Amino acid sequence: MKKSKEEAGKEDKMKKLLGFTWEDISSWNAFVRLLSRPSDPALLGLVRALYGFLMVLDIPQERGLASAYAKFGDSFECRFPLFNFLEPMSMKWMYLVYLTMLAGACGIMLGMFYRLSCLMFVCSYWYVYLLDKTVWNNHSYLYGLIGIQLLFMDANRYWSVDGLLRPSIRNAHVPLWNYTLIRTQWLFSICMHQFILTDEQIDLYVVHLGGLTIDLFIGFVYFFDATRPIGFVIGSLFHLMNSQMFSIGMFPWTMLATQPVFCHMDLPRRLFRKMPCWLTPVLPLDTEAQPSGHCLYSKEVVKPEDQQNIRTDERENGHQPTKNGSSSRSENNKQRRPLLHSSPQFFHKMAALCVVSYISTQCFLPYSHFLTKGYNNWTNGLYGYSWDMMVHTWSSQHIRITYVNKETGEVGYLNPRTFTGSKRWASHADMLKQFSTCILDRLKLYNLTNIELTFDIWKSMNNRFQQRMFDPRVDILTAEWHPFKATSWLMPLLVDLSDWRAKMDEIEDQIYNNTNTTTDVVFVADFPGLHLENFVQADLGNTSLTVLKGEVVVELVEEKKNRSLKEGDTMKLPPGKFHNVYTVSETPSCYMYLFCNTTEDEFLKNVTEYEQQLENENRMQELAQEVETGVAATSKEDDPQIQSYRQALKNKLLHQMKQNSTFWQRSKQFWAKKYSVLKTSVTMTKMALQSFWEGRPMEELLAEMPIEDDPAGDVMTDDDDDY
Repeated sequence: MKKSKEEAGKEDKMKKLLGFTWEDISSWNAFVRLLSRPSDPALLGLVRALYGFLMVLDIPQERGLASAYAKFGDSFECRFPLFNFLEPMSMKWMYLVYLTMLAGACGIMLGMFYRLSCLMFVCSYWYVYLLDKTVWNNHSYLYGLIGIQLLFMDANRYWSVDGLLRPSIRNAHVPLWNYTLIRTQWLFSICMHQFILTDEQIDLYVVHLGGLTIDLFIGFVYFFDATRPIGFVIGSLFHLMNSQMFSIGMFPWTMLATQPVFCHMDLPRRLFRKMPCWLTPVLPLDTEAQPSGHCLYSKEVVKPEDQQNIRTDERENGHQPTKNGSSSRSENNKQRRPLLHSSPQFFHKMAALCVVSYISTQCFLPYSHFLTKGYNNWTNGLYGYSWDMMVHTWSSQHIRITYVNKETGEVGYLNPRTFTGSKRWASHADMLKQFSTCILDRLKLYNLTNIELTFDIWKSMNNRFQQRMFDPRVDILTAEWHPFKATSWLMPLLVDLSDWRAKMDEIEDQIYNNTNTTTDVVFVADFPGLHLENFVQADLGNTSLTVLKGEVVVELVEEKKNRSLKEGDTMKLPPGKFHNVYTVSETPSCYMYLFCNTTEDEFLKNVTEYEQQLENENRMQELAQEVETGVAATSKEDDPQIQSYRQALKNKLLHQMKQNSTFWQRSKQFWAKKYSVLKTSVTMTKMALQSFWEGRPMEELLAEMPIEDDPAGDVMTDDDDDY
């Protein structure tokens, strides 16, 4: 049936705009043909090379090669893998894992032994990733997904070592689904610089309304030719800003490097044609793409001779018998040609099915919170396992771990960082359960086998009141936790008090603007029937508690006195002593601590006076020289108090120098840090290989290293920010 001119015109416009027509998605076979459409491999090859290069740079830093000894060297430390059976190997084997990851990334970058390189990178990457939930973030998750995608793509068809070694795949077409998959993966967001809008306007218009708008439409902005330049400008500014504002490793640069994936697929060819002639030896050959067996072609393109796999039999010294038994040199000189198809085969159908399944999974995950209830607190579901980004920011005020020996009744307390260097466990029920089990195993070494373990964790989410996250009366060791059940011992978020956030900002502004002292304020909310045990440090000589809502009873433990406080009441608290705050109202109570560090106030006053004295004696230049050179001048001052004043002034001068440093000074510091990371990575990797070669423990080799050469002192530590 012939189509009318109007219908044909509409289809032409749709194909020009979207790249396909309704007929291409009218049936499953048509859809398979669409995803198997032959496409130029140039852009995919460029993205592969850039991704591999950035992963090579990323592995020593954010993947943790430089800090692997500090992270995995302590077998006594508690860990938080996704699955409890996952455990890190011995130190030298962990470095071998990282070396495998690095070799895989290099192979991806060069397109050399491509499938094997992708497999090496993906397996080692996800193993390290799944070992530690405390460092999970969205871009690390994204890198792993891209690695999986590349494993199944034909990204080594262009500008690759494999193409040089195998002419049959060099510059060969790739199926359209290779581009469809990676293009669908990206999500972008945008924000505006703080100098343009106020904090309140940024929060409303940019973070909420602007962020929602960009998240919904930026993909379409990149997709269409007419709007793509606008998307590139917005996206590039956003990622460059992120690279300067946040310490998020290679993420901004990876996003910049992969933006061109939305461009026309022959973009690299056009760019390389404009390169200087002296770069020709390292650039791909400027030839048109050849057919590939992974694509589907029209019947007019597939010739009868393409229906059989014609190849050169190199094993016969370049001779291939013809039908009459003779040899044909001309046939020998033909390169191996792929078996071409015009109708969908099993491979094409399975590839289309996998693409649809993968994309559907990625679209579903952000809305899958109703499935898993045990993960994440105050945000049920798979946050950390999907594309939710910066859903909440935490502020921790107080963590107390209490154990009770059930046999003797002895009560003890543990430092929250005794068995782990991370603090993210305190924000997630699954990790808290893992931590409690680990603590029990560690305490068994001290003959504490039958214990009860409780956690009193106070946190603020998104600038709300500090409140309990978990029920402090529940023994976490015996408490039930299940990924598909709600956590019964999770205390509810006091959302009814969310309106107080604006009032708390006003109170803070008023306090900080009207006081010249080192004053701090903490807002607390608690549940009826519970109480807060607190201790006021001796330095906090001026501390008060003000009730904002509800009713509380304050117990002064040593004095054995109680005082009832209602809304608006204020009470001074003695420094250096314990007190308890009981919530006796039927609704949650809200109160405010106002701390003034009188000791620090006196110290700062003395520092100011000492600074004035040095200025009067023209000795500030001497102090500045000590800061610049790092060598202290000979001082006649033996008074430890005076020395502390000098150190405080040095810190002040150092801070000023950093703020006033030039671009070249900051660049020098930046590259010095990068060099330190690289040096540590190389040194520790060499030591691991030496451990394998000599059959000696890596710890023994490290102990023999001079202290000044100890690479453990150069490692980067995780700042443990929450995403």
